[in-house]
Amino acid sequence: MPVQLLKIIKGKPETQLPSHLQREELKHLQIGLDHTNKYFQGIVILSYPLTKLGDGTDFFKIVLQDDTCSRINSLNILIYGKMAEDCAKLIRNGDIFVVAGFKVAESPTAREDGRHACHLQVSEEAGSAIYICTQPSVTPFSGTTSASVAPKYVYTPLNCLKDGTVVNLYGIVKFFKPPYISKGTDYCSVVTLVDQSNVKLTCTLFNGNLDSLPKIYKNGDIVRFHRVKIREYNGQMQGITSAGFASLTFDGTVGAPVVPRASSKVYTFIDEEQKTVEELRVWAASNLSVSGPEAKLSDVKPMMFFDLTCQLVGKAKVDGSSFLLKVWDGTKCPYPTWKVPVETKELEGDKVLLHHLRNLTVDVLVYDNHVHLAKSLKIGSFLRIYSIHTKQASAKNEDISSHIEFHLHGGTCYGRGIGILPENNPDVEELKTFLECVELTDSQNMENMSSSELGDAFDNNAVLTDHQDMSNTTLKTVLNSRAPQQFRIKAKLRSFKPQKLYQSVKLHCSKCNTLQEVPNGDAFDSILQGCEATAPNPELQSMSWYESVMWTTGDENQRKITIHFVKHYEMLQRPENTLLMIEGGTLKEIWKLTRRFKCVIPVKSKEDNLELLDLSAPFLLQGNIKYYGCKKCSTPKSIKNLSSLAEKREPSWEPTEIAQVLGIEPLQYVFVMKFTLLDGTGALNAYLFDYEKFFQIPASEILTNSFLQQKMEMTMNTLSPPGRKLDDLPWLECFIKSYNIADGMKHQVYYQIFDTTVAEDVV
Repeated sequence: MPVQLLKIIKGKPETQLPSHLQREELKHLQIGLDHTNKYFQGIVILSYPLTKLGDGTDFFKIVLQDDTCSRINSLNILIYGKMAEDCAKLIRNGDIFVVAGFKVAESPTAREDGRHACHLQVSEEAGSAIYICTQPSVTPFSGTTSASVAPKYVYTPLNCLKDGTVVNLYGIVKFFKPPYISKGTDYCSVVTLVDQSNVKLTCTLFNGNLDSLPKIYKNGDIVRFHRVKIREYNGQMQGITSAGFASLTFDGTVGAPVVPRASSKVYTFIDEEQKTVEELRVWAASNLSVSGPEAKLSDVKPMMFFDLTCQLVGKAKVDGSSFLLKVWDGTKCPYPTWKVPVETKELEGDKVLLHHLRNLTVDVLVYDNHVHLAKSLKIGSFLRIYSIHTKQASAKNEDISSHIEFHLHGGTCYGRGIGILPENNPDVEELKTFLECVELTDSQNMENMSSSELGDAFDNNAVLTDHQDMSNTTLKTVLNSRAPQQFRIKAKLRSFKPQKLYQSVKLHCSKCNTLQEVPNGDAFDSILQGCEATAPNPELQSMSWYESVMWTTGDENQRKITIHFVKHYEMLQRPENTLLMIEGGTLKEIWKLTRRFKCVIPVKSKEDNLELLDLSAPFLLQGNIKYYGCKKCSTPKSIKNLSSLAEKREPSWEPTEIAQVLGIEPLQYVFVMKFTLLDGTGALNAYLFDYEKFFQIPASEILTNSFLQQKMEMTMNTLSPPGRKLDDLPWLECFIKSYNIADGMKHQVYYQIFDTTVAEDVV
């Protein structure tokens, strides 16, 4: 039968594959090669719903992961007809999938999904055969699954991660930020992992459902992530959620029960994986120091940051940007504690219990992004509040000078946040036992609840500055001062433009100080199409400093394409170090080359030399970035000048060096935005003109990187939360400078933000 279900016994299939079949590696799958007696094998990491095509044919798509450590290790499989229907009934993630008699075709989605450039087409009509291998049954942890087999997943060590791949992995939590609201309704959690390879990986995980994120309670926990997408940024690998992401979390304590905390109802966990968890525990115990700054209320002192495991007994709204949590852990703070004044009607909780516990509870004031979660907490729930700050009260008389305050500041820096612990958590069970033994008699006869004024001493700044040598100036003073001057201000961001953040990216010429819009891909494509009429000059091929390859396309246009590979010491370099020039290529073909080679320069033949295209097109492409030159300030030189860079001992092919030898004045990507700021004394418009310092994101990468676009949107939503009243907006601290611009006979004063960087904890 075309679809066969095989069982794995002692690591081998129960039924052997036909002897004439040989395994084909992923790297050898190419269009035009003979794959008649070949089979491809991989692990099912994703499957899509069974659908019908326009002609009524059943269609089923799955994604396989190869067991190699290559950059691209996943492949789309398209299954048609009766085979599609059969596979949809049998296949589950983690199954070993073997296919023979397939057709290799170009994948139109390769650039978007980061998978192999080809996909496999499979059908009974084409003579295909499918073998699905399953493992012997094990007891699943979830009570909701009826699976008779446990899929065997491939787990990638952290030192084998490659850009663009989707992987499964195990790791030890070295740092984490508890889930917090970002981008409107989605929850976000940031987790830094390490494994026995001692390589770190930071994962940024998003989900609209809080329960679908990893249930991490402390550093040292062990996590299993399925279907994490790997991206490289600034030379570092980062993980983000992809379709079908799921996680298990385990206590990292050596000897503790291996009980998973799952993000999904259906999952499997086999004996082999229990061994993996135990090995990670042992390795972490002897190689990592992951203990957090935990403390009990009886141990706190002013000016410390600590994690507190506690029970919530009361809560109340204070104002639009802060919220009160009344908590206790059964011990008594050695200092008088500040009691936040709130109206009785606003306070939730058992009033009798609150009165009994009044000398054992502390008031924790939480701010900004933590407020949403704080409001949803249930009275009586057990919490772990991360990075609480205790500080001396701003006293108005000597009697309260020794009071201390408890604050959970806004942002997520140092892992600030609130975690909800389940009743069966070992730390909760220990705390409950302790609380049941606490004697409340002494506190029942103590003085009544005290309160002090809230004041305005809280630091809610959303932005930190580079230097602190200037004092704050009110906007009224700024507006009444002569330009040019520099000021440090503290204000609220009422609005910003453009609202569509991608429109803030412009191209700037530092020589003539002009700005222009970033051309879209259609403009570049039109220029390339216009060059198709100019055939490559055969006499310009394979010169002393480059080697050329020319071919004619097989389509009706019969295009001639020439690629010139620049040599180094008369030798071709490895692709990742190679600069090449291309004639006659389409936009799609050029993008393919940028994925493999370091630099691509579009050129055309003209008489006795190659030359750049019109400067409306990029003079250079590197990765996903297109580099443009200023038409006004550039004086293009001969393309032969590139040979001087090739003669260097180790050519770096930096865009600035390439621009210089080609006589190009490069345009720089820059953020240009208008911020409307106010502080109660006045309001002004300040312009942001920044390459990468303010957002800590290069403007050159924002248009092609969805992760960075999401990060930028999160930043702006934090600095200026949508839907909030003016009084509830967070404070923003920054430097601005005033300057004059002459407009005819008038001098207009403008303001620009400078030397300011968004604090890391904003996102």
